Amino acid sequence: MKPAAVIVLAAGEGTRMKSSTPKVMHTLGGRSLVGHALAASRGTDPERVVVVVGSGRELVTAHLGEIDPDAVPVVQEPRNGTGHAVRIALTEAAPDVTGTVLVVCGDVPLLRAETLQALLAMHHGEGNAATVLTAILPDPTGYGRMVRDASGAVTAIVEHRDATDDQRAIAEINSGIYAFDGALLRSALGRLKTDNSQGEEYLTDTLEILRGDGHRVGAMPAEDHNEIHGINDRVQLANLRRLLNERICAHWMRAGVTVIDPASTWIDVGVTLEADVTIAPNTQLHGRTRIAAGAVIGPNTTLRDTEVGENATVLATHATGVEIGTGVSVGPFTFLRPGTKLAAKSKVGAFCEVKNSNLGLGSKIPHLSYVGDGDIGDGTNIGAATIFVNYDGQTKSRTTVGDHVFVGCDTMLVAPVTVHDGAYVAAGSVITSDVPPGAIAVARGTQRNIEGWVARKRPDSKSAKAAAAAQSAAESGKEPD
Repeated sequence: MKPAAVIVLAAGEGTRMKSSTPKVMHTLGGRSLVGHALAASRGTDPERVVVVVGSGRELVTAHLGEIDPDAVPVVQEPRNGTGHAVRIALTEAAPDVTGTVLVVCGDVPLLRAETLQALLAMHHGEGNAATVLTAILPDPTGYGRMVRDASGAVTAIVEHRDATDDQRAIAEINSGIYAFDGALLRSALGRLKTDNSQGEEYLTDTLEILRGDGHRVGAMPAEDHNEIHGINDRVQLANLRRLLNERICAHWMRAGVTVIDPASTWIDVGVTLEADVTIAPNTQLHGRTRIAAGAVIGPNTTLRDTEVGENATVLATHATGVEIGTGVSVGPFTFLRPGTKLAAKSKVGAFCEVKNSNLGLGSKIPHLSYVGDGDIGDGTNIGAATIFVNYDGQTKSRTTVGDHVFVGCDTMLVAPVTVHDGAYVAAGSVITSDVPPGAIAVARGTQRNIEGWVARKRPDSKSAKAAAAAQSAAESGKEPD
């Protein structure tokens, strides 16, 4: 049964992050903390989602508009505790809710939709007024303990400092994530008090109120205790980033992807991989990157929002916003910038940069070249050290190179210019005018040799001595020593 509402608590200041960025907007796995909470929540198919914001509310609200426009932000001001936050959320954004209300923390990025679904199933199956998601920790020191009766119902949540020795032996702790009967929750929230050390309305106090009204409170341990861990500082952020990445790598390996070294491979949650992809060490796959079957990625490669076709090879490459076709070879030491499209069986080799350009079927940019704002046809070879001169200081223009063109090494193609089908460009040329089909363009100065220059200008140099020896040997018909 889907919840009538999910309330995501994302108002905390996060002072221990020591950051100008609101805590819930810090990222791991290519998604913000609040984005992870929303993704898990959306997996329960809720009728509505409310996000309680506070610290950095303008930034968080704008972020919500980008990642989940249907989520309704509600401002908690002043921030007077978790119970206060839930009460405001219900009053301002869900005043008519009577079904199940799910309350989720905004800083638990490992929480899975499947866990929330199981929590809802237990909540409805047992007929509870409230059901708490818990975890059984190897070391629960410092956490509030879940105290149950013989039937398994929750009788109390006791803070570590207040617990007896027997209670401290309990390994089950509270996660701060709950499923509530909406009508009963609303009634309990209206009776919360602030007579505690913080002077705040605690959501946990609703459990005692509900029990006092004769209702049952249940609890369900998460399958993986790491799911309930929140983030308060950057050390915890790094630890959970590693755990999330281990989960992602394990998922893809079980789906048929070879990840040679998961410890040095980073994959965002939005990445899609097909079976028989191979990921070599020191590879990062970010954003909406998609990689087709048989492709080999890495080592030492970073791809963001990039599509890689079947059986392509991408070695030691940085690429953003690129389409790499079937059987393409890229790298090593290659930089592919947004708007680049490499057709099937093409090649971009070592020490090349390509920006906003199209490379045709089977065409090659083998090494040491810059291709910017260019359109290259099929079967064309771009020689080493070729530069597409696309910028005149004010305007960027395009260069067109046709099918089956040969461009010699150390060539400058000054845009806008077209080299038509079947043409040749001689090495060392600077091309400023169009080259007709089948023509060869030669645009370089005539070579001039000045005899005896070294002897006159550098008489004491090693070069002068070597030249003199070579001349003497030539005159005597012998090879120089």
